[in-house]
Amino acid sequence: MLLTPCLLAPSAHFWTDAAVRLLAFLRAQQATDALADFSSCRVLVPTFEQARRLKLALAAAVGTAFVPPVITTLSSWLALQVPPDSVAGDSERLMALYAELRQHAWLKKLFTARRNTDLLPLAQTLLALSDELTLSLLPAMRQYPMESEQRWQAALDQLSPAARELLSDESQLVWTIWKTQLDLRDANASRLDQLLQLAARGSQSLVWISPVEADPFEQAFLSAYAERHPVLPICLDWHVEALAPVFVAAWPELADGAAVSQVTAGPQRVALFPASSLEDEAVSGARTVLDWIAAGHPRIAIIAQDRVVARRLRALLERAEVFVADETGWKLSTTRAASALMALFDVVTSRAETGALLDLLKSPFIAVAPSSVMTIELALRRANVTGGWDAVALALQALPVEHQLLLRLREQAGRFQRNRSLGDWLRLTREVLDVLGMLAALSAESAGEQLLALLDRIALECGALSQPFSFAEWRAFFSLQCEAAAFEVSESDQRVIMLPLNGARLRSFDAVLVVGVDAAHLPSQPPETLFFANAVRRELGLATREIRQRQQLRDLTELLSSGSTIVLSWQASADGEPNAVSPWIERLQLTLLRAGLPALPLHQSDIALQQLQPALATMPAPAAAALLPAKLSASGYNSLIACPYQFFATRMLGLNAIDELSDLPEKRDYGDWLHQILARYHATVRAGQTPLPQRAALLAHVSEQVFQQELARNAAALGYYVRWQKVMPAYLQWAGEREEEGWQFVIGEQQMERELSWPGGAIRLHGRVDRIDEHTDGTRAVLDYKTKAVQALRDRFKQTEDHQLPFYGLLADARMSAGHYVALELTGSKTGDVAAPNYALWQTTLEHRIIEQMHAISTGAALPANGIDTVCQYCDVRGLCRKGAWA
Repeated sequence: MLLTPCLLAPSAHFWTDAAVRLLAFLRAQQATDALADFSSCRVLVPTFEQARRLKLALAAAVGTAFVPPVITTLSSWLALQVPPDSVAGDSERLMALYAELRQHAWLKKLFTARRNTDLLPLAQTLLALSDELTLSLLPAMRQYPMESEQRWQAALDQLSPAARELLSDESQLVWTIWKTQLDLRDANASRLDQLLQLAARGSQSLVWISPVEADPFEQAFLSAYAERHPVLPICLDWHVEALAPVFVAAWPELADGAAVSQVTAGPQRVALFPASSLEDEAVSGARTVLDWIAAGHPRIAIIAQDRVVARRLRALLERAEVFVADETGWKLSTTRAASALMALFDVVTSRAETGALLDLLKSPFIAVAPSSVMTIELALRRANVTGGWDAVALALQALPVEHQLLLRLREQAGRFQRNRSLGDWLRLTREVLDVLGMLAALSAESAGEQLLALLDRIALECGALSQPFSFAEWRAFFSLQCEAAAFEVSESDQRVIMLPLNGARLRSFDAVLVVGVDAAHLPSQPPETLFFANAVRRELGLATREIRQRQQLRDLTELLSSGSTIVLSWQASADGEPNAVSPWIERLQLTLLRAGLPALPLHQSDIALQQLQPALATMPAPAAAALLPAKLSASGYNSLIACPYQFFATRMLGLNAIDELSDLPEKRDYGDWLHQILARYHATVRAGQTPLPQRAALLAHVSEQVFQQELARNAAALGYYVRWQKVMPAYLQWAGEREEEGWQFVIGEQQMERELSWPGGAIRLHGRVDRIDEHTDGTRAVLDYKTKAVQALRDRFKQTEDHQLPFYGLLADARMSAGHYVALELTGSKTGDVAAPNYALWQTTLEHRIIEQMHAISTGAALPANGIDTVCQYCDVRGLCRKGAWA
C-alpha cells in the first residue's frame, strides 16, 4: 500500500523531523513494543551521507538501544542483485550508433558535418535524448503500448506547421533512434526490469526519502512495491504554509499554492559579497574559508555556480594546504595523464608538429632526459622547424642520442594507420605506451591509473564491436570519453567540500560559500537540445526549462533555510562592465525593501595588515667572479658593452631567450641561406678555377640547390629566392671587381677560436667567420655578409659599440689588415662593401679591452644595468633588472 506522503518543511531540522516520523511508522509496523527491532523495514535515501545523518537522528529519537532498519540507497540495493546479461555499455552504444550515422550522407548535410567525426557529438546527443525518452515513456509504454506514439504525436502538434515541416527529418531521426535503442541490451530498459523485479521480491516495508519528486522509473518501482508492502514517502514540503514568507513573497513560482502571509523577517545568517573582479572573488572566498576553518567550523561547503572562479579558489586554498574534496566533477581530460596521451595522438595526427612534439617530450610520463628535451627544443627553434618528421630528423641529425629518440617515436607513430576495430585500437595504444615507457609511468600515478582503467572499461564494453574505425575516429571517441569521465582526487580535506547547488540537498554544513550568483550563472541555463523546445518536452513528460529552474530555486531556498552561515558572492564588474547579480537575489532584496526590513548585509573579509619596511629600488649591479664564462663570442662581447647586467644574465647565468618558431621564413633564415650559397659558390670557384663567364651559371645552380631544399619545407621561401636572384648579378659584378683588385677567396664559414690570457686567468674567443680573403701582397682581410644596403652598413660603423668585425679579426692566427661588411642588398642596381676605418688599431685596442674587462669581472667587478633605452627596448631580460622600478 502506498501511504500518503509525509511532507516536511525544508529546514535545519529536516532529519530530526524525518527521524520522528520514521520512528512512528516503524513502531506502527511492530507487533509488540517489547523490543525496538526495526530490521523489518528498509529505508532508501539519496546518498550515504544522508544515511549517516538519518542514523544519528534516529538514534537520538529512540533514546535507547535498538536494531536499526536497513538504510541504503536505491543504486546500491540494485548493485547487490544479479547483474543482467549482455547489457550494452555507454561507449558501445555510442560507437554502434555512430557507425550507423556515418553511413548516411544526408545526415552530414543536415547537421553541416564536414567530417565523419563531427557526427560523434550528434550520436552522443541522440543517445542522451533516447535515455530521456526512455525514462519518461517506457514505464507507461509497458502498460499501454500505444501511449508513447500518442504522446509523441501530441508533442509534435505543439509545433507550428512551418516548424514541424522544418524539423520533420530531425524528429523522425530522434524517434527512430529511440525505438532502436529499446532492445533487451538497453541499460535503461534493463534497469527498469531490475527495479520491477526488486519490487516483486521485496519482503520488508519501505520508506522512501527524497528531496525531489520520484522520476517515472522510481514511481513505477514504488507503485509495484506498494502492491505487496507498505511504502511511506518522506519528501520536502513546498506548500506555502511550510516555507518562510520572505521566500514565498520573493519567488511566487517556488511554492505550491497562492496564499502569502505578511513578511516579518528576512533570511538569517546570509550575507552578500559583490567582488570587484574574478581574482577579488577568489581571494576573498579563500580568505573567508580560511577564517571559517580558524573559527573551528568542521563542515564547510563551496557551491560552484561559476566554475572558473571555483577553480581559482581551489588553487588558492591548496596553496594554503587546504585540499578541497571536489564533488562537482573534475574531468579526467584536464589531468596531466590525459594530456600526455592526447599529446601522443597530436604528434601522430600532425606528423611531428613541433609544438605537439615538445608537449609530448616534456610530459613527465615519457622516459626522456630533461637535457635531451632542451637540446631538441633548442635545435628545432634554431633551425625554425615547425614540424614534419623529415624536417625534424634533419635538424637533429648531428645529435645522435636525440636523433635515435626521434626515430623511435616516428616508428611508433607510424603504427597508427589504417582502419581498425576499437579492440585493435585499444591494444595498439597500450603497446605503443609500453614501448615508449609511458605505461609504467601512468600506472604509478593516480590520474594515470584512472586513464588506464578507462581504457580497460572501453575494451570491456566495446570488445564485441567489429566495425572498423579510422585513427581520427578513435582519437575523437577517446577524447569524448575523457571529457565524460570524472577524475577522483585521492588526497582531499573533508573539512571543505566543493559541490554543485543540487549536491547540497538534505545536507548540513556549518558555513557555505556560493560563488557565481550573478545573472549569467544563477539560474544556470541548460542548452536547447536539437528541436526539443519546451512545448515538445512538456508533452513528452521531459524536464522543461521552467521545471529545471524551479528545481534550482527550490535547491537555493533549501540552502538558505538550512541555518548555515552563508555568503553569496559574484563579480559585480566583469571586463570593465557592470555585472548584474542574479534576478533571484534582486527580487529577494526588493521584497525585504518593500517589507521595511534590512537588506542582506555585505560580507567583509579583511586581510590582516602587515607592517612593511620601505626600501627604494636601485639599479642592480651584481658581481659574480666565479661565473666568468670560459668562452666569449662577438655577440656576447657586444652584450657586455651594451649593458653589463644583460651580459651577466644571458652569458653568465645562461638565461638566454629561446628562439620563437615561425610558420614563415624570417630574415635571419634568408641570411643563413645566403651564407650557405656563397660559401659553397666561392669554394667551388677556388677549387675548380671556374672561368668568369661560367660563374653566373654556377651561382644560379648553387642558389637553386639551396632554395629548392627550403621550398620543399616552406613555399614562402620563394619570395626570398626571387629577392636573391635580383641581387646575384650585382654581387657577381662586385666579386669580379674585387678579384681585379688582387683579392682571392681563402676560406668561408669557418669556425675559429683563439685564447686571450692575463695573469691568473684566460678566456677563449670563438665564432664563425663568414669569409677571409687574401691579397696578392700577402695581406688578409675578414669579410662579414649582411643582408643590408651599403648606406645602412656605413651607418653601422658610427655605432662605436659594435665590435663584430675586429672581434673576428682577433680569431685568426695571422693579423687581419682590413675588415669589410659586404652588402647583400641592392642600392639602385649595385651592391658593394664598406671597409672598417683604422681596422688594425681597432683590433689591438679591442684585444686590450677584452683582457682588461674579463680580468676585472674575474676579480669581482660590478656589472650594472646601465643600458640605454634603445638597448632595453629589445632586451630579453628587462624583467630581471626591473628598470621601470628604479630608473
